[in-house]
Amino acid sequence: QHGFEVKVELSLLEKEKDVDGLSPNGKASPFADCRPNGALGHGSDDDSTPPPLYHKARDYVEASVCHVKDLENGQMREVDLGSGRALLIKEHGEFSAMAHKCPHYGAPLVKGVLSKGHVRCPWHGACFDIATGDLEDFPGLDSLPTFQVRVEKDKVIIRANKQALQSQKRSKPMARCSAVINSSSGFSHVLIIGSGPAGLVCAETLRQEGFTDRIVMCTKDRHPPYDRPKLSKSLESTAEQLRLRSMDFLQDHDIELLVDKEAVSIDVKTRSVTFEDGSRMEYKKLFIATGSKPKPMVYNGKDVRNVFHLRTPEDANSIARLANNKNAVIVGTSYVGMEVAAALTDKAHSVSIIGIESVPFKKALGEKVGKAVMKLFEVNRVKFYMLNEVSEMIGQHGQVFRNSTDLSRSIPATGFLKQSGIHMDSRGFITVNKMMQTNADGVFAGGDVVVFPFPPRHNKKVNIPHWQMAHVHGRVAALGMMGRPADLKTVPYFWSAMFGKTIRYAGYGDGFDDVIIQGDLDELRFVAFYTRGEEVVAVASMNYDPIVSRVAEVLGSGKTIRKRDVETGDISWLIDKGPQ
Repeated sequence: QHGFEVKVELSLLEKEKDVDGLSPNGKASPFADCRPNGALGHGSDDDSTPPPLYHKARDYVEASVCHVKDLENGQMREVDLGSGRALLIKEHGEFSAMAHKCPHYGAPLVKGVLSKGHVRCPWHGACFDIATGDLEDFPGLDSLPTFQVRVEKDKVIIRANKQALQSQKRSKPMARCSAVINSSSGFSHVLIIGSGPAGLVCAETLRQEGFTDRIVMCTKDRHPPYDRPKLSKSLESTAEQLRLRSMDFLQDHDIELLVDKEAVSIDVKTRSVTFEDGSRMEYKKLFIATGSKPKPMVYNGKDVRNVFHLRTPEDANSIARLANNKNAVIVGTSYVGMEVAAALTDKAHSVSIIGIESVPFKKALGEKVGKAVMKLFEVNRVKFYMLNEVSEMIGQHGQVFRNSTDLSRSIPATGFLKQSGIHMDSRGFITVNKMMQTNADGVFAGGDVVVFPFPPRHNKKVNIPHWQMAHVHGRVAALGMMGRPADLKTVPYFWSAMFGKTIRYAGYGDGFDDVIIQGDLDELRFVAFYTRGEEVVAVASMNYDPIVSRVAEVLGSGKTIRKRDVETGDISWLIDKGPQ
């Protein structure tokens, strides 16, 4: 079952059907090269070589899909092969073909952005190499199968493996572990603490890059890795429905997973980690990716069974169950809080949000966009209160909340590192260099818990707690562990879904000093450019695909978008739809 967001996005995109499934970017894009994450180009499982004899002809389908002149350079088209669809691409006079859906959430890639040898997903910015199908930038874990294309008598013919056509995704080839391991042994060559995207991508990247020693991933969670951002959008989802990788997948690739295994201290001298159950494990390399944890609220009253933090599927499920026909109060106007509020409107009797800011998202998206989103919530009967209006709130069992003025949503889960000697800043974030290395030998960290040097801001140390960014950190750390430093070449990409509408965001807008809005805020069909000085540093949109991916493409190529380029109101150079 796909979570609520997938349905949301499909219905959203149906409205803007492009003629004949042509891509929105008719002409070859002027934007420069981008090979994010130091991708090292792999031999892929594609069909570019003739199949060996044991590949039966019936495993393949071949179809003439269009005329050579039907596609111009820089165009993409979704084509039907009878037993499945493929994405046909023409660049520099050459045709190539690959799966047509982004493996992350199934977005139609034909609506994405084709530029310099790769396609960027219109929904969340993942990038795929058109020659190999390899995933070059995140989010998501899988690459795309590619298919053979040839031209005969001006007809374009695609030959595809039926299975690949059906599955629409593939994993990069991975090495196995060659070390002889006794599973009770207290030593792992690589030990990963945390099973979110940073930890998972780190483990998978090591195997993809040929690492053959032991990898152990431990988590205090009780589930294999799951898609946490969906929790706040569809509260009834189970860990099973949100699963990113099955236990079988991890076992097949020799990634050992220990659930219910909480690290409580690290000794960097003896290179060992101690767990809550008293056991210890030594490591050669350690990756800390423990994420954030909810900040406890301060309130009076003993009986607080109806106060919840959202972190696990169990939390989400009980919030959904217990809010049924009750008055729900959300504390804090974070993305997660707002998504939960939106998800509860058709369950709870009433939904109220208490925030410090008079307008939600004001700090992140600016006052105008914040107000437009706030209106969407108010139309759906959600009430907003300022913290100073609510000094006391009577909970459902009569207990009184005295909310501390600091409603900051979450804090890095780094308490267990206090005595370790691993360097952290005053807020508890681990400081790392561009290879994700901490100050301690052999210890790396990534994801929500780190501040890292961010190239577009002259390597200023920043914390970017996005799902997509954690994937990138996992890859950079894995390559660093293997002694292959890779540049952190990515554009932060973020999204939020509420009431069937999606906000997309790319870039790093911290400290923006102006917002330039094109489109219609009241209709929630707009694009907002966030500027610092004369430069565009981030972009947000609703109902305006694929502009955020288009801007990410420009920023990812190292080009600067100037404020005056977007002030004129003519942004056709960014959303050029090509021949309609």
